[in-house]
Amino acid sequence: MPEVHPMSISDDQYPSGYSYKGEATRHVAMPLGGIAAGQIALGGDGGLRQWQIVNQINHQGFVPDSFFAIRATCTEPPVNEIRILQSGELANQSQERTPLVTDNEIPADQLALLQQIPGVERTTFTGNYPFARIAYEDAQLPVEVSLEAYSPFVPLDAESSGLPAILFTFTIRNRWAQAVYGKLGATLQNAVGWDGLTPISGTRCPLYGGNVNRVQRRDSYTAIVMENAALPDDHPGEGQMVLSCLAPGGEPFENWTTPAQFIQFMQGPQPPLEQNTIRPRASKNRLMGATGASPAGETWNGGLAAPFHIAPGETTTITFVYSWYFPNRYLNFDQFGPRRDYGKSRFWLGNAYATRFADALAVTEYLIEHRQKLEEASRKWAEGIYTSTLPDWVAEALGAQGTLMRSPTCFWTEDGRFYGFEGSLGASTAMWNATYGGSCPLNCTHVWNYEMALSKLFPALERSMRETDLEHAQAPEGYIPHRTVLPLYLPQFWDEPIGGPTNPALDGMLGTVLKVYREVRQGAGQDWFNRLWPRVKRLVNYIVAHWDENKDGVLEGEQPNTYDIAFFGPNMYIGALWLAALRAAEEMAKLQEDRDLAQELRHLFERGSARYDELLWNGEYYIQIIDQSMPLENQFGEGCLADQLFGQWWAHLLDLGYILPEEHVKTTLRSIVKYNLRHGFRDFQHGYRVFADNDDTGLIVCTWPHGGRPEIPVRYCDEVWTGMEYQVGTHCLLEGLTEEGMSILSALRQRYNGTRRNPYNEIECGDHYARAMAGWSMLEALSGFTYDASTGELAFSPPDGNEPFRVPFITGSGWGTFEQDSTGKETRISLTCAYGDVRIQRLYLGTRNHENAKLMLDGQQIKAQRQPGATVLSLTFDQPCVLKTNATLEIVLEP
Repeated sequence: MPEVHPMSISDDQYPSGYSYKGEATRHVAMPLGGIAAGQIALGGDGGLRQWQIVNQINHQGFVPDSFFAIRATCTEPPVNEIRILQSGELANQSQERTPLVTDNEIPADQLALLQQIPGVERTTFTGNYPFARIAYEDAQLPVEVSLEAYSPFVPLDAESSGLPAILFTFTIRNRWAQAVYGKLGATLQNAVGWDGLTPISGTRCPLYGGNVNRVQRRDSYTAIVMENAALPDDHPGEGQMVLSCLAPGGEPFENWTTPAQFIQFMQGPQPPLEQNTIRPRASKNRLMGATGASPAGETWNGGLAAPFHIAPGETTTITFVYSWYFPNRYLNFDQFGPRRDYGKSRFWLGNAYATRFADALAVTEYLIEHRQKLEEASRKWAEGIYTSTLPDWVAEALGAQGTLMRSPTCFWTEDGRFYGFEGSLGASTAMWNATYGGSCPLNCTHVWNYEMALSKLFPALERSMRETDLEHAQAPEGYIPHRTVLPLYLPQFWDEPIGGPTNPALDGMLGTVLKVYREVRQGAGQDWFNRLWPRVKRLVNYIVAHWDENKDGVLEGEQPNTYDIAFFGPNMYIGALWLAALRAAEEMAKLQEDRDLAQELRHLFERGSARYDELLWNGEYYIQIIDQSMPLENQFGEGCLADQLFGQWWAHLLDLGYILPEEHVKTTLRSIVKYNLRHGFRDFQHGYRVFADNDDTGLIVCTWPHGGRPEIPVRYCDEVWTGMEYQVGTHCLLEGLTEEGMSILSALRQRYNGTRRNPYNEIECGDHYARAMAGWSMLEALSGFTYDASTGELAFSPPDGNEPFRVPFITGSGWGTFEQDSTGKETRISLTCAYGDVRIQRLYLGTRNHENAKLMLDGQQIKAQRQPGATVLSLTFDQPCVLKTNATLEIVLEP
């Protein structure tokens, strides 16, 4: 037998990405599928889990008998090896359980499959979101096998990023000196009719029955189309699933019930692959398979086998596609409040993707037709992140931000509106609610205050959330409840208790003002802004009337907030958000040419800034002055609240400047890191939920370094929230406190490094928690990036030094990469647009204002005016410089 060497990942095979091996694969599970279109997670072991494609959230949902397998054969020397393309390396190893997570749990049917049919020895998982790459290692196989799985992800193009489908492309290389024959198999269970919750055993489930699989052959694919004609058109589980093979000669085995049957099918005759043939010669010796509709309580599995014949040293690729179509999304979650039980009513929501496609087969055909364009754009985006000069763990964290908006936490209804739960119910919510469904519906303004990723990557979807806030949820008086009721024609939470907190969250209202200004800067357009501006003014007026009656700039009274309680008395968590909101409202008033209002807001801001600083600054950080006449529980008083400067983070990201004295801001952040960043939790008393334990490092919500902890302190004070860590860590970076910021952020990602937690599932009150989308702000802090579409002002401020610097960037209309490199006395800067277009009127670069600056757009010299006397380079173009797709603006700076 020829000498066989273990497989390994070569640099050219995986040019970029973040790899997980051995123990680090234990918790890895990357959600694949389109935005709000359903998801299936690909595990670090190569298994598929967390099936959530039927409009239901169930982190442990599982559809059995859906896997990939390979048969590799050789005549001389005789070899016939069959493997399930999944590793059992960690399946039977015991491990200390990580609190509140289940990403490492392998479904029983998946374990049983590996006991019947051998899997590969081990896998290496490489994240390059939206691409998931797996290298399968097995010394006995004569071929190297790797997988690249992804769903198209093109920022700014929500429709291309919202396809209910996954592509699985396998690369097989013959590492023998002899030709190797074989088959690559893909299987899928017909789960049409399933509710996403009821356990399935093999092919048995009480919801099954009448399931039908049929073969569809076209020039570009062979498919098994899975339906259930027994279901009425309006049934929640009615729909279609399709398994397709894009390689020529795909052999279908459309009806079977056990994996052993499919493996027997794989063992059948090897058909000769004739050139230019899309259908192999029919074998006279193959398994018969069942026919007709499945009996009650049962379904069929379907499988496709793609034959291959590889000469020594050669490589072949085979692509399979899973697609699905379940258009009947109904309201299937409990809404807060006392009047949300509508009995047997069934409220229709629908899915956005169902307005574009007739069924799952149409999704597959669209994907095939546009595959090259979708893949190129998706790959450009991934390359921009993973080939940057950012630390590899930062790149992986930024890439993973895309999984949050494409997780089951979010959905996109037939009318085009986008919605989000706080998270997806799971192990972290079992103690108070359930392990399935949406956590804390819906569009929670205070949790989504932290989110930045969706607003940058898909601003049109973000704008729809602002429209919902202001055109549907806002009460006639002007306030906005922090939860939205669906369908929108039902009564909203006006003048009634809500829950989490009881009354409308003040921080959520302040955040709404900031988010509207963010969307304007992102390029929402004047018409959109004009439409919402009167409602923003009504909101600001309501806040002043109810919390700042004396107009001293300090908010008083009950201040409901994201801790699911209310603060009483001046505090900087609410105060800084208020100051930032005043500045944002001032800038919006200027854009609306309402100078009187702008001046009034400026004066209120200045009074409030001075008064808050005077009242709350203790020399190290900002405290709360508790109103002793109000309930004393759930306050923090003399404590050091980790996100007390939340509003200053917002202000920096919106170019609003300092809202408090700069030195006090920097000192406060140093104090937060000093007092709240804990190294090790083995002797720590957790008050409620455990998000950091053992030897973890994490930022605690609130501490009392000088004593004074209330008997009943602020709720969740002893927890560690990733969204808060992203916010505080990024704020440190924005202030130039790089060591402090990186100490928080690196510790966060170390907790989610695959060994004990999933890097693609940051939890809080549920899986895939929306607050974690604050992480996108890391990129803007590390690159000094800001952009204002209303003025065309673009800025970068890379780190000092002569090291090459390369990062991705995104505006509301285009995205690409920024590069800076210094050689000798010359500095070269380039901005390349990879998608869309970027309009630049003024360009600020945080680099020394050199004597000579040469500008070229796609090789043609252009001119710009430099700001005289500026210490850093500032350029104003006579006419806006528009970078179109693949265009490059190059700037050469010389002494």
